[in-house]
Amino acid sequence: MEVEKRHVPETLLKKRARNTKLAESRKRFIAKRKESAKARNEEYAKRGQKYYEAAQKEQKDLVALRRKARAENSFYVPAEAKVALVVRIRGINKLAPQVRKILQLFRLRQIHNATLVRINRATLNMLKKIEPFVTFGYPTRKTIADLVYKRGFGRVNKQRIPLTSNEIVAQSLRKFNIICVEDLINELVTCGTHFKEANNFLWSFKLASPKGGFNNKRHPYQQGGDWGNREEDINKLVRRML
Repeated sequence: MEVEKRHVPETLLKKRARNTKLAESRKRFIAKRKESAKARNEEYAKRGQKYYEAAQKEQKDLVALRRKARAENSFYVPAEAKVALVVRIRGINKLAPQVRKILQLFRLRQIHNATLVRINRATLNMLKKIEPFVTFGYPTRKTIADLVYKRGFGRVNKQRIPLTSNEIVAQSLRKFNIICVEDLINELVTCGTHFKEANNFLWSFKLASPKGGFNNKRHPYQQGGDWGNREEDINKLVRRML
């Protein structure tokens, strides 16, 4: 006995064909997106490796120059720092209008806020006027990287967005050839051409109270206190505040 074939409506056939076409299109789109993501990740890794090798070479050259100077009974004077890390250590009480304005310009609106500042005559003059309320120094590459990775937030459409992926950086700074977090860190460390744009993209870092507390906020660092220029020792303070 022959089984009678069911008649399939034309609308159902069209729907099946459409769904098959959409599924294939989606599959191609996903495959293309994976290839694109793989290429981007390879580019990110390549850039990160380049910056790492450059930093290692710079460190080796520095050691070699110091050894050479010691062998010649001379002194090696390193290049002056280009970037300073400024940390606010006092609150809002007894603030003069000029001091309040400078702290706002440095984006240090709250206690324990920290920002990076390009060192030049103007910023040094401003730092002198707000010294009793801040401490600052010269951060290493590792310190800046730790701040960005652990406390970094970007300014996207005037909103504070955590830096959870490289795409967030690329979305705002691609036109400056900064497409990943490693690019951002390198621009800040080297004080590159687009330091201002990279620094403005970052929200001010919000740090915690330092482990063990401060020594004495009313006295300068050179006299056993806390405020003022602590040069390379700012790195020790930041490690205690992360």
